[in-house]
Amino acid sequence: MNQAPPALDLVDETFIVVPPGTVTAAFADPRAWARYWPDLVLEVYTDRGDEGLRWTVRGALVGTMEIWLEPVLDGTLLHYFLRATPAGPSGEPRAVTPRELRREFDKRARAAKAIALGLKEILEDGREPGVAPRAE
Repeated sequence: MNQAPPALDLVDETFIVVPPGTVTAAFADPRAWARYWPDLVLEVYTDRGDEGLRWTVRGALVGTMEIWLEPVLDGTLLHYFLRATPAGPSGEPRAVTPRELRREFDKRARAAKAIALGLKEILEDGREPGVAPRAE
């Protein structure tokens, strides 16, 4: 049986000037997932340690989501992938109009960037790329 491709295929990248392990810690607690994605139910299917997480997604969407943490220079490139389809009341993928899909894509893209930039602000704590972290 052929499965339809996901209606949403969202990719985002944000550079954060901290090691991957620091970013990993921000996603370690499942309670954080509920804050970042309150309308989604996530279940880890691959824990890649300091390289990130892969989840199955249920709730408002049905599909998969991933954060991949790539060490780059003195920081981490946070890659975010969401491949999912809006779900109906039964939790199954539902048909959406092109207009609904554009709105959903925009909503999810803005939310992904807000999460990444929020983490960047908190985790970097003012540190500039190429500048050593402050001594504790």
